[in-house]
Amino acid sequence: MKKLILVRHAKSDWPEETEDFDRPLADKGLQDALKMSKFLKNNSVAIDYLVSSPAVRALNTCKIFNQTYRLNYVTNEKLYNPSENNFQSVIYDLNDDVNSVAFFSHNNGISNFANSISEDIFHFPTCGVAGFEISCDSWSQFDGADKKLLFFYEPNKIQL
Repeated sequence: MKKLILVRHAKSDWPEETEDFDRPLADKGLQDALKMSKFLKNNSVAIDYLVSSPAVRALNTCKIFNQTYRLNYVTNEKLYNPSENNFQSVIYDLNDDVNSVAFFSHNNGISNFANSISEDIFHFPTCGVAGFEISCDSWSQFDGADKKLLFFYEPNKIQL
């Protein structure tokens, strides 16, 4: 069994003359990312590895989660403005010793990908997190494997 956790970046700011890629997290985003990472850890959501879009708001969300989980993380360009195929490409590149991975990415791609692998239709709010159980032993089996939604959390609806 593998676990895939999808995290939409936390609430970002958009200062004047800032490119989309360079947008920082807003204060609320910083608070939500810390709250969500602690909530997941306190509820025994295991994560072995973190993969983030290199965009500032996604990477900073990942770094906040990393403060809680203390893991290795990498960036992958495919998670910035992603299509469903981009997510699958990143999945197929994962090492099989990774059993539970969290991807930090953006809408609309992350919502579209989640809905493509689940019968539960939803739209990710900022810092929304969905966890899936993937019935496979190797990430290379992802496409044909059964996928089950384990949880979907929104920062406004959780308590620490």
